[in-house]
Amino acid sequence: MRDEKKYALMIDAENVSSKYIEIVTKEAQTLGNVTIRRIYGDWTASAKNSWKDSLLENSLSPIQQYSYTVGKNSSDSAMIIDAMDILYTNDVDGFIIVSSDSDFTKLAMRLRESGKQVVGMGESKTPKPFVRACEQFKTLDVLYKNHHPEQKVNAPERFRKQEIRCVPTERALPREQPKDAQPITNLHAIKETVISLLDENSDEDGWMYLSELGNMIQKLYSDFDCRNYGFHKFGKLIESFPELQTRKDDSSNGITKIVLVRRRED
Repeated sequence: MRDEKKYALMIDAENVSSKYIEIVTKEAQTLGNVTIRRIYGDWTASAKNSWKDSLLENSLSPIQQYSYTVGKNSSDSAMIIDAMDILYTNDVDGFIIVSSDSDFTKLAMRLRESGKQVVGMGESKTPKPFVRACEQFKTLDVLYKNHHPEQKVNAPERFRKQEIRCVPTERALPREQPKDAQPITNLHAIKETVISLLDENSDEDGWMYLSELGNMIQKLYSDFDCRNYGFHKFGKLIESFPELQTRKDDSSNGITKIVLVRRRED
């Protein structure tokens, strides 16, 4: 039996909200054995109080980094130095870097050059260079929304009784997006890539293993996660495309099923 892979979890508390901790730890545990769990930030700042209850509950080791300069993330250099120390002194198979900061792009590239798997986690605003530098990237705000659907909140009574007057304008102005916002890969682009991969890699009858197709998509789009599009399994996402069809065959052991996919015949 193959040994479980070991990972180092490194969280940038300056750049990630504590509300994501449940998703972060759950996603990390699905990868393997998280032997190193560190979280970096200025713990003397009141803004970090929301994290403190989560430290013991999730066995996170807080690393103190004082903010000597206003507006400058103090955790970046400490995380990078520690990651390189872990690379050379600890037996880990991969790193899980939790941040929405592009400053970790070069680190992710360097770790992968050394043969380590790098899984990134951050919000959808994370710059593309860091997303693409990771082998996989989990979009935390999308996963959080799937786990915590927004609930309708009734306005307080004093506000409901007030008459609200709006000054009409010629047209509504679009809400300005952060300049570094990077939405997840468009589903149409995923579908077009799937069809292209099928054309290039299917057998003479047009069939291709679903698992092989999924691996190729993950390598092409590090931020790909079928849950981003409302599906819990890759097969369900594929079945939602009217251009494609799937079939299930018995495996050699006669117990499990092998799923194949191809273009739907006219």
